[in-house]
Amino acid sequence: MKTRLLFTIITLCFVSMLLLNAQMSGAFTGNAEIGNASIAGSITYDNDKQIFTLTGSGTGIGTVKDEFYYTYRKMNGDFILRAHINPEMISNNPAARTGWMIRHSLEVNSPAASASVTGEGKASFQYRANPSADMIEKILPVTGADVIQLERNGDALIMSAAKMGERFFEEKVTGIELGKEVYIGLFVCSGNPDAAEKMVFRNVRIIIPPKEGYQPYRDYIGSHIEVMDVASGDRKIVYSAPNSVQVPNWMIDDNVFVINADGALYDFDLRTGKPVKIETGIAINNNNDHVISFDGKKMGISSTTKEDRQSVIFTIPRNGGEAKRVTPLTPSYFHGWSPDGKYMVYAAVRNNNWGVYRISEKGGQEVALANTPGLNDGPEYTPDGKYIYFNSDRSGRSQIWRMSPNGKNPEQLTFDDLNNWFPHISPDGKWVVFISFPPSVPSGQHPFYKQVYIRLMPINGGQPRIIAYVYGGQGTMNVPNWSPDGKRIAFVSNSDFLDY
Repeated sequence: MKTRLLFTIITLCFVSMLLLNAQMSGAFTGNAEIGNASIAGSITYDNDKQIFTLTGSGTGIGTVKDEFYYTYRKMNGDFILRAHINPEMISNNPAARTGWMIRHSLEVNSPAASASVTGEGKASFQYRANPSADMIEKILPVTGADVIQLERNGDALIMSAAKMGERFFEEKVTGIELGKEVYIGLFVCSGNPDAAEKMVFRNVRIIIPPKEGYQPYRDYIGSHIEVMDVASGDRKIVYSAPNSVQVPNWMIDDNVFVINADGALYDFDLRTGKPVKIETGIAINNNNDHVISFDGKKMGISSTTKEDRQSVIFTIPRNGGEAKRVTPLTPSYFHGWSPDGKYMVYAAVRNNNWGVYRISEKGGQEVALANTPGLNDGPEYTPDGKYIYFNSDRSGRSQIWRMSPNGKNPEQLTFDDLNNWFPHISPDGKWVVFISFPPSVPSGQHPFYKQVYIRLMPINGGQPRIIAYVYGGQGTMNVPNWSPDGKRIAFVSNSDFLDY
């Protein structure tokens, strides 16, 4: 049995390395000069920083004959293409532009759609329906856009653009037939045949959503564990897997955090890029609610047992061991330790209502802290123990709140039309990071496989700022995910994997 398990883990690690390498360095399979550019283009890839650099010239895009440099691959079905660019690197030539391109072919007059930033700093959505037509252009109402996204969803093409930190603006067209199999890729056009532009593309993601008709919590797509520098927004995929890997809990060790996958918990080591299984005893079906104590000596976990068909909270030694049951009632989902390690706070369903509860780490009687009608979830202590942060929809949509450790003095901190979940406090107690679902998601839900924002806010409230544009949701960052030095966060994004 142990040999078989070891073989499975080694196999998954090998598959993960192949998928990670393919997803990044092999994301594009070809390069081409579209048209007769007089200056040859080029592409380089920085494997460590996961950054693409393209150089290209070309007279322009929009007339019947396009001319630009293109790195591409072929794709079928639906997809989402996203990248961060530096618009200041583009010359002020109105004909210069860079971004994403979808094409039916590599011919100069191919039916196509592009999402780009122009030399004038405009966010431009262009599309050509047939080979004899010029491009039609729509300009999105955003200045200084540096996050560019192009999506195919059925017969719709959707461009999204944002200035880093702000929400997406969107433009959608339908009825542009580009073919079942298309070319997709990044492009650079200098707008000047005698000069070339060099563009850097960061956080490049080719996302394949689940197939239509998938069943949530039964059908899963692949996972990327990402580590992001909070100050710069630079992200790096450190692990990829074809199954559902969820929620890095990163609190004590700069190099190791805990993840869950297929009912088991693993230590993931950034130095080796490998997960190592944690022994959890009778807790045989662990979900994504697991948190290391502030002193790093123990973990709280949520799991079902053979006897319980609903989530129960347990404690185990930090490095694994026999699980000790804490909560007598189910379902209970663990979210946070008190700084002194004496208490655990969690979300639980009692009397058909979601509430926040506290219990001694030794077990006993639970205490209701927030059980207003509706949703109360995701509780987490601040490092100084003065507050418990949580999310609640008591005022309408799910918003970020805080309260005293005894449940008194509830205070709402976010006020917008997004549904905000799972606040996590930085180690220095100055910031809170949380995940925001779009208004279309009901306030009481945090589903898989949605376009979400990760946002940062001062600890006492204020205008949240987007620090990551992510395809994910459930399992992205349900538990504390700051690095011990407070400079990075870890989270999970999702995509089905390309057929390489």
